Amino acid sequence: MPVKAKLRIRMSQADAHYGGNLVSGSKMLELFGDVATELLIINDGDEGLFRAYDNVEFLAPVYAGDYLEVEGEITKVGGTSRTMTFVAKKVIEPEPKVSPSAARILKEPVIVAKASGTCVVPKEFQRGPSK
Repeated sequence: MPVKAKLRIRMSQADAHYGGNLVSGSKMLELFGDVATELLIINDGDEGLFRAYDNVEFLAPVYAGDYLEVEGEITKVGGTSRTMTFVAKKVIEPEPKVSPSAARILKEPVIVAKASGTCVVPKEFQRGPSK
């Protein structure tokens, strides 16, 4: 059974890094790292370490006020390595032209970023369900 994890988070004004309240792509990598940590804890009982991304795609802009769902899955388990895939989707966006606090749920989530990478958990720290 594949190991999966998901989080939902709202991008705040503090996350806006560029003009127009645009959120930096590095924030997506931070969120993917948080999901990777949860996946490793579920699988191995240890946070492990993110070794490398082998692919990252930024597909749509993210702004302060957007709600994102960030999902990850372990796709391959080696002796110490864990290969993972990630996707971040915008599910709610603000509507400031309606009112300062207006927002809408998107009919279809918008994929804003995708990535894949490898994490490592040393054997001596592995104590997950398979142990």
